[in-house]
Amino acid sequence: MTIAIPDELRICSRQQTAELLDFPRLLAALATASADCEAGRIRSPERLVVPLGDGGAMLSMPATAHDIGIHKLVNVQPANARRGLPTIHGTVTVCDAATGRPLCMLDAPEVTGRRTAAVSLLAIGTLLGRGPRDVLIVGTGAQARHHVAALAALHPGCRVRVRGRDAAGVERFCREVRAVHPDVAACPAAIPAGVDAVITVTTSTEPVYDEPARADRVVVGVGAFRPDMAEIGRTTLDGSDLYADDPAGARHEAGDLMRAGVDWSTVRSLGALLAGARRDGRPAVFKSVGSAAWDLAAARVALAGLGLPA
Repeated sequence: MTIAIPDELRICSRQQTAELLDFPRLLAALATASADCEAGRIRSPERLVVPLGDGGAMLSMPATAHDIGIHKLVNVQPANARRGLPTIHGTVTVCDAATGRPLCMLDAPEVTGRRTAAVSLLAIGTLLGRGPRDVLIVGTGAQARHHVAALAALHPGCRVRVRGRDAAGVERFCREVRAVHPDVAACPAAIPAGVDAVITVTTSTEPVYDEPARADRVVVGVGAFRPDMAEIGRTTLDGSDLYADDPAGARHEAGDLMRAGVDWSTVRSLGALLAGARRDGRPAVFKSVGSAAWDLAAARVALAGLGLPA
């Protein structure tokens, strides 16, 4: 058996991947992909996780549609921190659906970071009925940086406040990201009343946000991706309408929702939200656990940028 790898296969670096994934185009592609998922036009099975090395894991996440198929392969090695290396490495391979021909390879961490931030802002804009004006980000890691970049691109007049585990780390983060978005500062002890969106991007095992639910403030949980993690507390969850980008995946991964014992039949999908499931005047929490369908949406944007129609 011969495996053909085209000579013209485009391999994109992290920087090239970032340049291809324009945030406005990402939002449009994600809206289309969410409708495709609701209609069964994208197939995205549960991810496969296998051990890799000492304490690491290899994650396999495919998705297919009428035009393309993608396979995101991600390696997670927690021990890399002490080696001075990134914890996560990986690629997204994009293939033509009709022929199976590989078209390009993208940097998986960049795809994940940008499409995740775009999903957050798509949900926030839909739930608020407008763009956010004053956002609190809880966390100072890679996802926090991607969300700042998305806010700068989509809502440049928005104020961004930041909270983290230590004051010095928060100040350092704010200084570094002001090159991308100048209006970024540490959040005071009491959250200002004008904050209309909260985005949590931590790996905390205890809630980092548990305020009374408010109809004029959308809460987005991104970071708690295992059953033993929790970012959003029961006070907020019990008083809010609940949405998730992938409700099926959230049942197994959204630790904060699992810990609160939510009624899963009431958790609406991103596709349903975009189709009009939002109830005006109600507090809302949106839980993001990720899906290879969103990577497929990003791949469509990248292909268009490369001039490579599927």
